[in-house]
Amino acid sequence: MNYAPTLTMTGKVGIVSGAGTGIGAGVALAVAELGAAVALIGRRADKLAEVAATIRDMGGVALECPCDATHMNSIAPTVASVRDQLGEIDFFVNSAGVNIQQTTLDVTEEAWDTVVDLNLKAAFFWSQAVAKAMIGAGHGGRIVHISSQMGAVGFAKRAVYAASKGGLVNMTRVLALELADAGIRVNCVGPTFVDTPLARKMLEDPQIAAQVMPRIPIGRMGSVDEVAAAVVYLLSPGADLVTGHHLLVDGGWTAQ
Repeated sequence: MNYAPTLTMTGKVGIVSGAGTGIGAGVALAVAELGAAVALIGRRADKLAEVAATIRDMGGVALECPCDATHMNSIAPTVASVRDQLGEIDFFVNSAGVNIQQTTLDVTEEAWDTVVDLNLKAAFFWSQAVAKAMIGAGHGGRIVHISSQMGAVGFAKRAVYAASKGGLVNMTRVLALELADAGIRVNCVGPTFVDTPLARKMLEDPQIAAQVMPRIPIGRMGSVDEVAAAVVYLLSPGADLVTGHHLLVDGGWTAQ
């Protein structure tokens, strides 16, 4: 028995959405460093180009696919282009997401649609398209969604965000059940507040920092690398028996 499954991803092909910044960029760099050829999905072509350049500088293979993940008519052509240019798809990491902070009484229909369309609707239909490609190739695969600790617990001013992430977690469970026979494992990673420029700016507000930091028992935000490490594990052979799981990378937030 092999007690130390490899993390090497040489020869693998994957798609990472939300790959221009933050967690998505970190995941793309991590899988590329491990040898995977990676297609980068995101709205900002300039940010995708920066990530792709870093991957190529390290000797990796990156394909820039700028598009709006919420545009349903872009999904099938993008997946087909990835298969044509990089080969059959082994994994998909869905990191595209958005949050609009509003109290329950202030939530607008526009805000609801913006958050749910990207965090949940787009996540499903990209997963559907990738799963069809994987089944067509006949070799199984991995799908990992970046959820949130808010997919497991609530927090003020996040009614819509928590609804979308909670839905994403339960959707993941159903996809895992339905795609198991095809050899496709489907999981979620649920980070706490992660040290990105956006989060750092938000926590400059003393009131917000006072609400957030005491809830993290280890006493700090997470890092992009720590979230990427959890994703890499779920993509690795060591997670062959793991599917339908929500892996919380939250510093203990949800343990209390």
